[in-house]
Amino acid sequence: MPLEVYLKAARNATHVTNASGDVVFVGIDDKSISEVGSWPWKRSTQARLIEQASKAGAKSIHLDIVYDGPSTRSEDAKFSEALKQSGRVVLADRHLLGTWGNFKQPETRPLPQFRKHARTASISTVYDFGGIIWNTSLSGEIDGKEVPTFAASLADIRGVPNRQFWIDYSINPESIPFLPAADLLNGRFAAGSFTGKHLVIGLDADQLGDRFWIPGWGKMAGANVQILAAETLKRGMPSSLGAAPGMILAFLAALVATLATRPRRIAPLALALAFLILLAGPLVLEHFYLSAEVVPGLLLVSIVSGRLSYLRYKSRARVHEQTGLPNFAALRTSGKIDRALVLAKIHNHAEISSSLSEAEQQDAYRQVVARLSAGDRNDLHQGDDGTFAWTVANGAPIGNHLEALHAMFRSPVQVAGRQIDVALTFGVELGVSRTLPNRIGSAVLAADEAWSEGLRWKLHDPARQEEVNWRVSLLGELDQAIDQGEVWLAYQPQLDIKSGRIIGAEALARWTHPLKGPISPSEFVAAAETNGRIGKLTDFVLDRAISSGAAINRRRIDFQVAVNLSARLLIDRELYARIETMLSAHGLPPSRLTLELTETASLQDADSGLASLCALRDLGVRIAIDDYGTGLSTLDYLKKIPASEIKIDQSFVKSMRVNRSDLIMVQSTIALAHSLGRSVVAEGVEDQQCLDELSQMGCDVAQGFAIGRPMGVRELVQRLQIRTARRAA
Repeated sequence: MPLEVYLKAARNATHVTNASGDVVFVGIDDKSISEVGSWPWKRSTQARLIEQASKAGAKSIHLDIVYDGPSTRSEDAKFSEALKQSGRVVLADRHLLGTWGNFKQPETRPLPQFRKHARTASISTVYDFGGIIWNTSLSGEIDGKEVPTFAASLADIRGVPNRQFWIDYSINPESIPFLPAADLLNGRFAAGSFTGKHLVIGLDADQLGDRFWIPGWGKMAGANVQILAAETLKRGMPSSLGAAPGMILAFLAALVATLATRPRRIAPLALALAFLILLAGPLVLEHFYLSAEVVPGLLLVSIVSGRLSYLRYKSRARVHEQTGLPNFAALRTSGKIDRALVLAKIHNHAEISSSLSEAEQQDAYRQVVARLSAGDRNDLHQGDDGTFAWTVANGAPIGNHLEALHAMFRSPVQVAGRQIDVALTFGVELGVSRTLPNRIGSAVLAADEAWSEGLRWKLHDPARQEEVNWRVSLLGELDQAIDQGEVWLAYQPQLDIKSGRIIGAEALARWTHPLKGPISPSEFVAAAETNGRIGKLTDFVLDRAISSGAAINRRRIDFQVAVNLSARLLIDRELYARIETMLSAHGLPPSRLTLELTETASLQDADSGLASLCALRDLGVRIAIDDYGTGLSTLDYLKKIPASEIKIDQSFVKSMRVNRSDLIMVQSTIALAHSLGRSVVAEGVEDQQCLDELSQMGCDVAQGFAIGRPMGVRELVQRLQIRTARRAA
């Protein structure tokens, strides 16, 4: 109802018209009360109103005031005489009319002595929850007789069968001619202004009540409603079609939208058209004085539109935009997750997406889909990262089929005159008892492994699932292990070959897992570096190593501590400050710390990385190139890195006695390093013979099992003290 009211008021505002001027409202307003006195006035005063209106030539005088009770005898006599002399007065009565619930307006009639000299007309009305009178009638029954309403009387309608009609509130009530009652009493009006016109005399002051809401105009006197109803009848007889036409239209639109063969195009068009007709249609109908309730129809259209939009959203959420194929969300509800899962992965998907326009991408993937669908396959699903999946019956010969599919991709796809190579492998997952997301992840992993191993397809091995789970949780557990003291440092001694003295040690991170036991450093250190999580581990190793090195040097033992540094950390602007703070906090001279830069790791930002190394060198920290010979071994690299030390990788040292090439590599590296003014550390020295050969070559420092295995700091201190005592003896 409220929405219907607002829509009707909005429509009225689009075609406002003025009243005819045939009906004049004489209002007992605040001005009149101020001049004449408080209401009710004496009936002799009201009789003067009738006399003045009659003299002015009014066609009729409608008193919108109920005279159902007596006043004084003399006053009533004067009023009765005025009615008799005028002969054109219409008095107000009320017929029985229901409103809300069981409430009935009481039937009221003017006094019999007044009815003898005047006609009567009903002012009974029904108003809604907002105090708005939308409809009225042509007549009402009083004492068994049909009595016209004020509206019918003012419109000069007689003898017409009674019917309800709606009031046209597009007529501007402010255009109704108005005269204060005091002005009528005192003759303050233009001559001839009332000739041949109907007058309505009624209350028009807030303090007197009898006020109603007029849609679009605000609260006004009840007489205005009666006059607007009469103005409506002067223009025609309004009829109401009710809610049925709107509901029928909405139902037909809903039927078309839900049963259309092409719902994506037809449904929005049908529903939008129905919505527009329901909004604009009443404007056309009201031009012919027909009205219709449209909110029920609008509600039905809105519900159907919302439901179809939701279903379309769910459908689009399960369809890939490029190809229109169902996506992996649709696969979850396909009811086929108890079958073997096959996944195809395009490994150069990013390159294809970045080099082709959207239309070209669609063309390329249509060709991919056509090849994957060979053999009348119609259950293909597409992911967002160049993956496609489908299911096959358990026990089906998958291998031969995948080999044949892979062969189809040896020839490129043709897009806009270009040949686009599609690098694709397949992963197969048979673990039907697992959830679909887990199975898809396993199939992707199998496809990746097939790619890295040079295979066309690979079956996911369930036995490796525990290893996969461990790799996923490794980094998170490593952070906790550092905080909980599970990570500790081992120190591998370094021997000065010429003096035969232990001059330092390399700090090596070790992790003892409470359940898995010792974790290989090659596993957790590499994972941390690859995934950008090496910072916390490096800070931990640096702090512990610097602390241990400072403690050993305080025992008057000249001792160098070496720590591995990932090239990835050189772009960390806070690295220099953290190292300087650690050295100062533990009291270790910077010259006693060696940072070993892994030679196999390239500098991500060459300028920034070299600047960081130079700053550390200027601080006094020694820089060493670690694992020399296994990666970026170029003269330009050696020239740029401000290193004072080169460490030959153990793979060359261990095999130099059986492989002449490795021997030459070790010899040339020592000679090259010395020519550049840098010392040489040989890793992997496992026996005395190897140590002797390195001594003959002029190597400076040796590190390996022949010197000492990695040990805890206490064991290292004890060994250093024993060697110092022997030298003293």
